[in-house]
Amino acid sequence: QVQLVESGGGLVPAGGSLRLSCAASGRTFSSYAMGWFRQVPGKEREFVAAVSWSAGNTYYADSVKGRFTISRDNAKNTVYLQMNSLKPEDTAVYYCATSSRFPARTRVEYNHWGQGTQVTVSS
Repeated sequence: QVQLVESGGGLVPAGGSLRLSCAASGRTFSSYAMGWFRQVPGKEREFVAAVSWSAGNTYYADSVKGRFTISRDNAKNTVYLQMNSLKPEDTAVYYCATSSRFPARTRVEYNHWGQGTQVTVSS
Protein backbone atom coordinates (compact mmCIF):
# COMPACT_ATOMS: atom_id res chain seq x y z
CA GLN A 1 0.00 0.00 0.00
CA VAL A 2 1.23 3.48 -0.87
CA GLN A 3 0.15 6.64 0.90
CA LEU A 4 0.55 10.00 -0.81
CA VAL A 5 0.60 13.45 0.78
CA GLU A 6 0.56 16.60 -1.36
CA SER A 7 1.84 19.99 -0.23
CA GLY A 8 2.84 23.35 -1.65
CA GLY A 9 -0.51 24.71 -2.72
CA GLY A 10 -1.61 28.25 -1.98
CA LEU A 11 -2.76 31.59 -3.36
CA VAL A 12 -0.67 33.16 -6.11
CA PRO A 13 -1.27 36.04 -8.56
CA ALA A 14 -1.60 35.35 -12.25
CA GLY A 15 1.83 34.94 -13.82
CA GLY A 16 3.30 33.59 -10.63
CA SER A 17 4.78 30.20 -9.77
CA LEU A 18 4.22 27.39 -7.31
CA ARG A 19 5.95 24.09 -6.69
CA LEU A 20 3.82 21.21 -5.51
CA SER A 21 5.30 18.19 -3.78
CA CYS A 22 3.89 14.73 -3.27
CA ALA A 23 5.57 12.57 -0.65
CA ALA A 24 5.00 8.84 -0.83
CA SER A 25 5.31 6.25 1.89
CA GLY A 26 6.44 2.71 1.24
CA ARG A 27 9.37 1.08 -0.46
CA THR A 28 7.78 0.61 -3.87
CA PHE A 29 7.65 4.25 -4.98
CA SER A 30 10.14 3.74 -7.81
CA SER A 31 8.03 0.93 -9.24
CA TYR A 32 5.19 3.32 -10.05
CA ALA A 33 4.74 5.90 -12.72
CA MET A 34 3.36 9.07 -11.14
CA GLY A 35 0.82 11.59 -12.26
CA TRP A 36 -0.77 14.87 -11.29
CA PHE A 37 -4.45 15.63 -11.78
CA ARG A 38 -6.60 18.61 -10.90
CA GLN A 39 -10.25 19.14 -10.18
CA VAL A 40 -12.62 22.06 -9.77
CA PRO A 41 -16.06 21.72 -8.17
CA GLY A 42 -18.64 20.31 -10.54
CA LYS A 43 -16.10 19.10 -13.10
CA GLU A 44 -14.29 15.87 -13.82
CA ARG A 45 -10.81 15.30 -12.45
CA GLU A 46 -8.45 16.38 -15.21
CA PHE A 47 -5.07 14.92 -16.15
CA VAL A 48 -2.18 17.37 -15.87
CA ALA A 49 1.14 15.53 -16.15
CA ALA A 50 2.83 12.16 -15.75
CA VAL A 51 6.38 10.95 -15.20
CA SER A 52 7.78 7.49 -15.80
CA TRP A 53 9.39 5.23 -13.22
CA SER A 54 12.93 6.48 -13.74
CA ALA A 55 11.91 10.06 -14.57
CA GLY A 56 13.29 9.58 -18.05
CA ASN A 57 9.99 10.36 -19.71
CA THR A 58 7.27 12.91 -19.06
CA TYR A 59 3.88 13.64 -20.58
CA TYR A 60 1.69 16.75 -20.28
CA ALA A 61 -1.81 17.91 -21.00
CA ASP A 62 -1.86 20.49 -23.77
CA SER A 63 -3.24 23.09 -21.38
CA VAL A 64 -0.08 23.07 -19.26
CA LYS A 65 2.61 22.14 -21.76
CA GLY A 66 5.48 24.62 -21.65
CA ARG A 67 4.39 26.03 -18.28
CA PHE A 68 4.43 23.05 -15.91
CA THR A 69 7.24 20.58 -15.26
CA ILE A 70 6.85 17.23 -13.53
CA SER A 71 9.84 15.56 -11.91
CA ARG A 72 10.59 12.96 -9.27
CA ASP A 73 13.30 12.05 -6.80
CA ASN A 74 13.12 8.33 -6.08
CA ALA A 75 15.68 8.63 -3.28
CA LYS A 76 13.25 10.97 -1.49
CA ASN A 77 10.06 9.16 -2.56
CA THR A 78 8.77 12.48 -3.87
CA VAL A 79 7.25 13.76 -7.08
CA TYR A 80 7.08 17.46 -7.91
CA LEU A 81 5.04 19.73 -10.11
CA GLN A 82 6.68 23.06 -10.91
CA MET A 83 4.01 25.44 -12.16
CA ASN A 84 5.05 28.66 -13.89
CA SER A 85 3.10 31.39 -15.67
CA LEU A 86 0.02 30.44 -13.71
CA LYS A 87 -3.40 31.47 -14.98
CA PRO A 88 -6.72 31.86 -13.15
CA GLU A 89 -7.98 28.77 -15.00
CA ASP A 90 -5.28 26.71 -13.25
CA THR A 91 -7.21 27.18 -10.01
CA ALA A 92 -8.13 23.72 -8.71
CA VAL A 93 -7.38 21.07 -6.15
CA TYR A 94 -4.29 19.22 -7.34
CA TYR A 95 -3.85 15.49 -6.68
CA CYS A 96 -0.95 13.13 -7.19
CA ALA A 97 -1.45 9.46 -7.93
CA THR A 98 0.37 6.24 -8.80
CA SER A 99 0.01 4.13 -11.91
CA SER A 100 1.48 0.94 -13.30
CA ARG A 101 1.29 2.41 -16.80
CA PHE A 102 3.02 5.22 -18.65
CA PRO A 103 1.78 7.48 -20.00
CA ALA A 104 -1.46 7.04 -18.12
CA ARG A 105 -3.87 9.88 -18.87
CA THR A 106 -7.17 8.73 -17.41
CA ARG A 107 -8.29 8.53 -13.82
CA VAL A 108 -9.05 4.80 -13.99
CA GLU A 109 -5.41 4.03 -14.80
CA TYR A 110 -4.33 5.35 -11.40
CA ASN A 111 -4.78 3.45 -8.16
CA HIS A 112 -3.39 5.30 -5.13
CA TRP A 113 -4.37 8.94 -4.59
CA GLY A 114 -3.43 11.71 -2.23
CA GLN A 115 -5.91 14.04 -0.50
CA GLY A 116 -5.10 17.01 -2.70
CA THR A 117 -3.75 20.52 -2.25
CA GLN A 118 -5.59 23.69 -3.21
CA VAL A 119 -4.08 26.04 -5.79
CA THR A 120 -5.76 29.40 -6.30
CA VAL A 121 -4.58 31.84 -8.95
CA SER A 122 -5.94 35.35 -8.65
CA SER A 123 -6.50 37.56 -11.68
